[in-house]
Amino acid sequence: MPPTHDPSSAAPPEAVTPLLRGADVLRRLTDAGGRMPVGELERAAGLARSTVDRITATLSRMGYVRVEGRDVVLAPRLLELGNAYLASVRLPDLLGGLADGLADALDESVSLAVADGDGIRFVHQATRRRAMSVSFRIGDLLPAERTAPGALFASEWNDGVWARWRERRAVDPGELGFPAVPRGTAGSGDFERRVEEARERGWAVDDQLIEPGLVALSVPVRGPAGRIVCVLSAVSHSSRHDAGSLPEVLLPRLREAAAGMERVLREAPPAPPAAPAAAAGLASWTGASKQELGREFVESLARGLTVLTAFGEGRETLPLTAVAEATGLARATARRALITLEHLGCVAVDGRAFRLTPRVLSLGFPPLSRTTLTRIAQPHLAELAARVRESTSLAVLVGDEVQYTGRVETSRIMNVHITIGTRFPAYATSMGRVLLAGLAPEARAELLARTEPAALTPYTVTGRAELAALLEEVGRQGYALVDEELEVGLRSIALPVRDRAGRVVAAVNVALHSARRSREECVADVLPELARAIDGIEADLHVTERFARVPAY
Repeated sequence: MPPTHDPSSAAPPEAVTPLLRGADVLRRLTDAGGRMPVGELERAAGLARSTVDRITATLSRMGYVRVEGRDVVLAPRLLELGNAYLASVRLPDLLGGLADGLADALDESVSLAVADGDGIRFVHQATRRRAMSVSFRIGDLLPAERTAPGALFASEWNDGVWARWRERRAVDPGELGFPAVPRGTAGSGDFERRVEEARERGWAVDDQLIEPGLVALSVPVRGPAGRIVCVLSAVSHSSRHDAGSLPEVLLPRLREAAAGMERVLREAPPAPPAAPAAAAGLASWTGASKQELGREFVESLARGLTVLTAFGEGRETLPLTAVAEATGLARATARRALITLEHLGCVAVDGRAFRLTPRVLSLGFPPLSRTTLTRIAQPHLAELAARVRESTSLAVLVGDEVQYTGRVETSRIMNVHITIGTRFPAYATSMGRVLLAGLAPEARAELLARTEPAALTPYTVTGRAELAALLEEVGRQGYALVDEELEVGLRSIALPVRDRAGRVVAAVNVALHSARRSREECVADVLPELARAIDGIEADLHVTERFARVPAY
């Protein structure tokens, strides 16, 4: 059932005011696309500058935002909150692969959506790359009346939800509460009539309700109890299908896929309880942070947000005692945080147990779910360049070349100048060698066999057997150091970036003139700082790609 709370109502006396304010700041940043000048954030939230500064300092300490000049920017680690919800409901894990397979079979974008009050939120997306394609981000909230999934969810609404829907329509006719809706486009049509049709047919169509040209067909996916747990949709463009032909062409395949999803939900074994992702030791961590930062660290805000991470896979519902144990908080502290989160709509109560709601995704998930590896890495590259006072880069393997996708240069008279998009032969670069070493042995041997190494300098290794031995050594030692093989006087050292599955997906290097540091100094002084940057990049990458695809750039 949709949540029955009303976050716009007065907060209960037990509510934690800093948590209310911190969540509001995160939602305003989310609605603004993930970045706002601090002055604009101050005005939008209606808070004093000192209060905003304390909230951002706390969120920054948690790794949830960064302060870049005058801007406050959402950071990837914030995704751990939305990940906790998605892991707890298990829908992307159980059904995401089937949705992806359907998208491949139909060659159309496919999504899974859940109900959030009188709106819907997307929890999984399998998109097609076309010049004319429309897709929404995971976590985006849309009004039910503007979508095909909304008509299906509304077929199960009770009188109370209908009353709240009508009230919301009256007070927000411009749909300002739904930032993901394109402004000045389409309309809702006769929603109540469409709901009746959806109830009778068992499917619903979106005929350009969100945006001209966008058409979608949706079918319900029901849980073992018979209620709709999510809605499966195929999204197309009117240049390929219209609302009349869409059911005829796609409905059989959607129904077949939905039946398969319902079978998975019936037969899936319970998820084994997993340890909370970030909550262990919370009380001691927040206490230490408070002691270090003083009044700039709002401990009640940090504790309240991290209560959300007590939930997750195998922990869909938790009693108060379990939440307190998972976080290390006193029962009274955990209880006040949960009451506040319930008021915000992020937590619902089932009897004596608590569960997360889709509204947790409003805390940063939509803009962060569309990030790239380059964006994830860039702040870490900047920090690395500042620490070692040398230029640093990010690159991926394209064929037998490395392509630069991220870079931070230092201000030196004599510097290494390389632009984004530049390609170099992989065999002659440090990043190329860690990327080649990360390939499966068969793929690496095949690539070396078709490569014709050329001597770019007098020091370039060009023998295939020697290169193969060097790559084996790089794989064993974990890093590559290349000395004047690409250009005389240029020395660089690189480490790989690995995804959640342990695959090498990119590389980061530090490049410098050979006169500034010896090979030994590169290993002793630069390599540890490089490893520290890789740790940060991988931590952000792994939390981001838990439920979202992360392209290289």
